[in-house]
Amino acid sequence: MAQVTITGVAGFLGSHLADRFLAEGWQVKGVDSLIGGYASNVPKGVEFYGYDLASDVETIEDAFDGSELVIHAACTAYEGLSVFSPSLVVKNTVQASINALTASQRQGVKKFIYLSSMARYGSIPTPYNEDQEPCPQDPYGIAKLASEKLVRNLCNTHGMDWVILVPHNIIGPRQKYDDPFRNVASIMTNRLLQGKPPIIYGDGEQMRCFSFIQDVVEPLWTACHSPKALSQVINIGPDEEAVTINQLAQKLQKIIGTDLEPIYIGGRPQEVKIALCSSRKARELLNYRTSTTLDEGLTDLVNWIRDRGTKEFEYHLPIEIHTEALPETWARRWF
Repeated sequence: MAQVTITGVAGFLGSHLADRFLAEGWQVKGVDSLIGGYASNVPKGVEFYGYDLASDVETIEDAFDGSELVIHAACTAYEGLSVFSPSLVVKNTVQASINALTASQRQGVKKFIYLSSMARYGSIPTPYNEDQEPCPQDPYGIAKLASEKLVRNLCNTHGMDWVILVPHNIIGPRQKYDDPFRNVASIMTNRLLQGKPPIIYGDGEQMRCFSFIQDVVEPLWTACHSPKALSQVINIGPDEEAVTINQLAQKLQKIIGTDLEPIYIGGRPQEVKIALCSSRKARELLNYRTSTTLDEGLTDLVNWIRDRGTKEFEYHLPIEIHTEALPETWARRWF
């Protein structure tokens, strides 16, 4: 029986990928420190390892033993927070990636799938395409790009196949919604369901496209098995239904049935205004397509949080740099 190791298996995307592999009859090993996910997300049938990937290779190595494929989804994916907690974010991005790579190579893994981030691109012309020179502008994006370079270098040197995939702005069930530092749609939903208005940074005209989780899982599954994807960087996400953060708030208000006016506060430093990706390469190589509209995906997210129950926000990560640029939402714990 084929075996895969999925890092970040208690996270939003990692848990859904584990479901997909289990459904196809694979043995699944999963690694997660639970810093950014829920233990309840881990699917039944996963052989779970509660490891901190940024610790040391010898400690984590047995989680990779026997796997022919590794999907490295684990990361402290905190783009805005990385400006104020760079040590935490870079350690759990770069060091975690190099340890996963090293353990994979020591255990004879054949293929390494690295899940990067749209933060790799920065403020270059949009829609981003994979042939553009990335120019990340925050520590998280820089760390993701550095990790990509490590993947290419070590895999090419030691003969392990690799694919770099760039999913972006995913929404849906299992997304962490009590985290004040990331996941704008989930944060807004959690607040609105508690009768609290959404909080918007800056003028709210930042523009994004949002991906429903199943529309991301399927092309990722294809990328794990298709020879066309080898040694490629591929964006995974829609290039249609772009919305501003203001429009996102309006959609959620309509779905939930509230007219609470947003609260506007100062913008976050280094936040990219327009971040939209081209899906052309994914369509050509992975038969990518969207099957869920933004309104449908947001409705599914709202229903999941409503059924699960709202939560108080948990300020579970340390702020390493305190300056006047620190958002009041975090400095004063407004969420």
